[in-house]
Amino acid sequence: MKVVAYSIKEFEKEFLARANQKKHDITLISNPLSAETASYAEGKDAVVVFTNDDVSAYVINRLADLGVKYIATRSVGTDHIDKEAAERKNIKLANVPEYSPQAIAEHTVAMALALNRHLLESNEHCHRFDFRLNGLMGFNLAGKTVGIIGFGHIGQAVASIFSGFGCRVIVYDPFSTVNQPGVEPAAFDELLATSDIISLHAPLCVENFHLINEDTLRLMKNGVMLLNTSRGGLIDTEAVLQALESGKIGYLGIDVYEKEKGLFFEQHQHDTDKDPLLEKLMTYKNVLVTPHQAFLTNEALQQIANQTIKNLDNWQADKRRVDAFQQHPGMINQRAPAL
Repeated sequence: MKVVAYSIKEFEKEFLARANQKKHDITLISNPLSAETASYAEGKDAVVVFTNDDVSAYVINRLADLGVKYIATRSVGTDHIDKEAAERKNIKLANVPEYSPQAIAEHTVAMALALNRHLLESNEHCHRFDFRLNGLMGFNLAGKTVGIIGFGHIGQAVASIFSGFGCRVIVYDPFSTVNQPGVEPAAFDELLATSDIISLHAPLCVENFHLINEDTLRLMKNGVMLLNTSRGGLIDTEAVLQALESGKIGYLGIDVYEKEKGLFFEQHQHDTDKDPLLEKLMTYKNVLVTPHQAFLTNEALQQIANQTIKNLDNWQADKRRVDAFQQHPGMINQRAPAL
């Protein structure tokens, strides 16, 4: 199968090559997919994309005109893809339904620990040979209530780690049965009102957009820690900024940002005009921002590459068969449920 893969970072190449084993003719380019770069897909059977690529209806129509029949995303999330447009053009879609939930979960908990124990501030002070303890007071995780919104593979992994710290773990997910030892189901409002730490692990869809907003923030404890390693659009950033100012949010850790497209994964240090919301967030000492890197482990990258190539393998096999298309792991056939 002839393929062009967009938004490829240098660190991905080895993992994709190892997974592919020269089975598919894959052109790797660093450019993101857009209306301007869609032309690179001419003569290709499939394109491989990532979350920052433009897979809107206009671009999908352009790809279809160029003969593309398949789009595979190197991500669990599919909110960047216009699925209805792809269906109209009979373009088949696939994602990576899961990969190393431990990678995301461990990053989530690492953010919680770094915020709680002021590790970034402490490190900065020590590098200046300032070894005083002023302003570095933290709290024990043991005994605290952690609320997890979204209880898929990642939410379950996060729950296990926090349980290991001696936390009470409660979860809200109307589409998942909670049968994990030491984890309790909770109503949404109950979780917001009783949690010391709230961690988001839900998909982004229309119904979940700005799930964390002025109204839901009002229900939370004063000084709550809010963590998001899922999708930026789950949080109303302006409302969160107000909550930081008032002290409603005591700690904020985000690996995703609702306006990260065209911003994250790239160098913007010398931009004259920087994103004002993100720039404002950066002024708070109790805010930790990482650039959508929770997935960035050796294990996760290899699993992503393996599943991406497997999706291409399945499509290639289907092209050789005369029977109807069958669903395979990774093939997208429905929208993610709302929470």
